[in-house]
Amino acid sequence: MTEVLSPPDAAAAREHAAWRAARERELRKPHGWLTPAALLWPTATPSRLPGLPGEWWVDDRTLFTRPASGDTASLVGEHVEPDGPTSIVVGEGRSQILGTFLPEGRAAGAEHEVAVEVVLRTGRYGVRPRDPEAATRAEFDGVPAFDHDPAWVLDVPVRWYDEPDAVTVGAAQPRLVHHVEVFGEVDVAHAGTVTTLALTGSSTEPALLFTDESDEVAPWRVLRVPVPGTTADDADGPASGTLRLDLNRAVNLPYAFTRFGTCPAPLAGNHLPFAVTAGEKAPR
Repeated sequence: MTEVLSPPDAAAAREHAAWRAARERELRKPHGWLTPAALLWPTATPSRLPGLPGEWWVDDRTLFTRPASGDTASLVGEHVEPDGPTSIVVGEGRSQILGTFLPEGRAAGAEHEVAVEVVLRTGRYGVRPRDPEAATRAEFDGVPAFDHDPAWVLDVPVRWYDEPDAVTVGAAQPRLVHHVEVFGEVDVAHAGTVTTLALTGSSTEPALLFTDESDEVAPWRVLRVPVPGTTADDADGPASGTLRLDLNRAVNLPYAFTRFGTCPAPLAGNHLPFAVTAGEKAPR
């Protein structure tokens, strides 16, 4: 017998379906999180990097590139010097698309170009080509997810910190760390137990990065948490004493789709001691 949803639940399910469709459209973009094809680490010696045009090197906390003999493609972009060298500086934990190139033999068009992303992780510059023809994108047929369940929409108390607490956490890649800030904490009640979890991200756009006991999900997932009455421009931060955690919108971080992700791990203790059968399941 087909379950008949109440009007509010039916409306929530439709809204969730539209949100899931938008989420997958975002993933499928030509240079989205299905397209990283490598994670390369230049050294102080100018040298070629596999699959990329030019030579690459690091000097004085700056990444450089220049055309090289034998190139069959050219890096182009607003900040690229055609004859080189091109330099770029990004902040720790940040990234920037430096430019794009069209591999030899491909039809012209932005949907075939490889975007070259520069990252700085744990003081090291990395180069991550984003290839729209990567197998992870070509073979993508959607993210498995649990059915929408209104029981996993939780209103929880939140305690905001007067000042953010700086914490160092691990990463999806070995020998890397991330420096994050904790802006507050929430209490999640379930089956008679209460678990306190830390909020990172920012005070106006907090994120709940967590693990749980489900066997069907990636090792960790993230939930972006809307704060009532605040925007990214609110310098004073949030005032709300309650947050709504819609765990149906818990999603995989990029590392779950590609082995070239450098995502931060959850803080120690950000573990829910039960299976959260909501949100996205492991994609592979």
